[in-house]
Amino acid sequence: MSGTRRLFPYPADDHDHHDDLNNLGLQADTDMLLRTVVDRRRVLAMGLLGIGLLAGCGSTATPSGGGTTSDTCPDAIPTETQGPYPADGSVASGQSLNVLTRSGIVRSDLRSSLATGNVAAGVPITLTLKLVNVNSSCAPLSGYAVYVWHCTEGGLYSMYSSTILTEDYLRGVQTSASDGTVTFTSVFPGCYSGRWPHIHFEVYPSLASATSAANKIQTSQLAMPEATARAVYATSGYSTSASNLNQSSLASDNVFSDGYNTQIPTVSGSVSAGYTLELTVGLAL
Repeated sequence: MSGTRRLFPYPADDHDHHDDLNNLGLQADTDMLLRTVVDRRRVLAMGLLGIGLLAGCGSTATPSGGGTTSDTCPDAIPTETQGPYPADGSVASGQSLNVLTRSGIVRSDLRSSLATGNVAAGVPITLTLKLVNVNSSCAPLSGYAVYVWHCTEGGLYSMYSSTILTEDYLRGVQTSASDGTVTFTSVFPGCYSGRWPHIHFEVYPSLASATSAANKIQTSQLAMPEATARAVYATSGYSTSASNLNQSSLASDNVFSDGYNTQIPTVSGSVSAGYTLELTVGLAL
C-alpha cells in the first residue's frame, strides 16, 4: 500500500465545507509535469535515456481529463482522507453512520435514495474504475468491492447535510468484474467552498467485507477535470458550484495539492448527453 498522505482538518458545519530536464521544449515540460512525483524522479535519474523516453513516448494523459487509461500500468493511487461524510461506520463528523449495511446499497445507479425514493438532480455521469495490482504487472483485480460517494450538485452530502438528512443517494457499492472494473451511474458532483470537485471511494477485499470501514484496504479520491467541471457548472442547478470553483484550484486543494496525476479520470461526452469518466486505479497488494 502507498503511504497515507497528510490529513487536513475538516469543518463540523455541513453548510461550509472549507473542509523538472530544462530547455527541452513545451511538450517535454508538459509531459514531465503530467507525471507523478515518483515517475519524474525516475526520468531525471536516467539522464539522457530518460530524456529520450520523455521525448519519444509522451504522456498517457488526454486533453479531456489526463487520467490513466486502461492499457497502461499506473503508479499506486495515493491514500487520501475519507473526509468528514463517509457513512461507512467510522466515526466522522461526530457520528458513526453506516450506509453499507442498508439493504439495496449494492447498486450501480446511485441517483435515487434508498430511504425515500427521491432522486438527486444533476448532469448524469457513468463512472468506471478499473482495479489493478501494481505489484503484479497491473493484473486486474476481480471480486473486490468499491464503495463510492460524493456530494450533490449543490455541494451537500446525503445523511449529513441538514436539508437531506433522510436521503442516502449518491452512495453505493459494486463488485469488480473479471476485468477489474466497477461501473456506477450518478450525477456530476458539485464544488463546495474549500475543496476541488471530487469523488470519494473505498476499496474492500470482498463484497462480504464491505460493511464497515474497519475492513477497507484503500481510501482515495478522484479529482474532476476542470474543463468538464466548468461546462457542467454553467448549467442550471450548479450556480453555487461555479462560484466556488472560481475560488479553488488543484494546486491549493488540501487533498490534491501534493499530486493528482493518478487521480484524474479521462472524460468523454457532453452536458446534454452526459459524461463518461474512466480511471485505472492502481493498488499495491
